[in-house]
Amino acid sequence: MPAYSWSDPVILAFVIIPVLLVLQLAAAVSYASRRLDEPDSLRQSATIGTLVVAVVWMALTWVAADSGVLLQWDATPPPFALLVLAIVGLAATIAFTPYGTRLVLGLPLWTLIAIQGFRLPLELAMHGMYERGIMPEQMSFSGRNFDVLTGISALLVAWLVATGRCGRRVALAWNILGLALLLNIVGIAIVSTPRFQLFGPERINTWVMYPPFVWLPAVMVLAALAGHFLIFRALSGHVNSKA
Repeated sequence: MPAYSWSDPVILAFVIIPVLLVLQLAAAVSYASRRLDEPDSLRQSATIGTLVVAVVWMALTWVAADSGVLLQWDATPPPFALLVLAIVGLAATIAFTPYGTRLVLGLPLWTLIAIQGFRLPLELAMHGMYERGIMPEQMSFSGRNFDVLTGISALLVAWLVATGRCGRRVALAWNILGLALLLNIVGIAIVSTPRFQLFGPERINTWVMYPPFVWLPAVMVLAALAGHFLIFRALSGHVNSKA
């Protein structure tokens, strides 16, 4: 792992963006609960519970990365693979449980789309990591990662939806494309790990197994995936308060 400085804004982005995402989620839960006229006690418990679970999850993944557990690629299954499965499970839990129902019913569709705009500064930070020799090229938009397009288009599509200039079909098409681009870079990251080394031994992905970069998959990929799931639910038209 090449040396880096915590004073580098690119490095700090991998702390600041995850923290902001957690705060935005807590604010979204509170706002949605208020719009649904839920009791104050329920709103407070949901908001505080969101923050507590998020802090515990971020702490656990940080410790796992800092201790070197995620670098144990000789284990079967590798601990990093378990992390990936946990991320998918958490994303589904957020989106397809009553917790997600609150967000889908209580938030305008355009807000669920707009939040995906965080992927623009994230991709810029990831490109900075490539320029610093920390991240392999294939994970940047100079290589095979085109997820920056999702971040750029999210704000535009959110504005079009909010102003009524486009409908559900455009939102659905955008969501499918955004999910495809997310799965593309996740797949590239996985096949670049030491277990596969698809792009060769000189272009291995191990940097996300160190803190603070572990929060890229553990928080930011989780947020992107859960966000797509929530948008699909919102567009399905089959959500009710008893879901």
